Amino acid sequence: MDVDQGSLQLKRPITIKSVVTPQWKEQAQSELQTQVSKIDRQMQSLETQGQQAISQIQKQSIQPPSAEVQRQIENVQGQVTEQKNKMLNQKNQLLQQLNQVQGLELDQEVSQGQMDSFFTLKEGDNLLEKMQVEVLLRDGIVEEIRGEL
Repeated sequence: MDVDQGSLQLKRPITIKSVVTPQWKEQAQSELQTQVSKIDRQMQSLETQGQQAISQIQKQSIQPPSAEVQRQIENVQGQVTEQKNKMLNQKNQLLQQLNQVQGLELDQEVSQGQMDSFFTLKEGDNLLEKMQVEVLLRDGIVEEIRGEL
């Protein structure tokens, strides 16, 4: 990295924004639906695993089940319920995001996240202006770079 005297190479965050287009909306909705479906499958799998664990505990115990066996069963049920609640919260967040995406208007700009970029800072440069850079995408193609590079 060859840097002149009186200048620095610095790292800055760059905001990535996308213009809402029919293609962008369709892709965002598809990704969110895929994530919702994945959580549904995980919840079903968790339920099945919980039932299998309880069955194993019951098979290994004498009838009627002792207090210890009952505690083990309740512990498994509690763990399953706790995990299911976490997954339901994730699913609800995804459904809210899906609802928000559906409500977006075409040509609206939405934030997609941030990336890091390096830049050269010299004496006399305005640091605040150099730090405020955005990249605007339309269907994944750079449409505009805003700010001082």
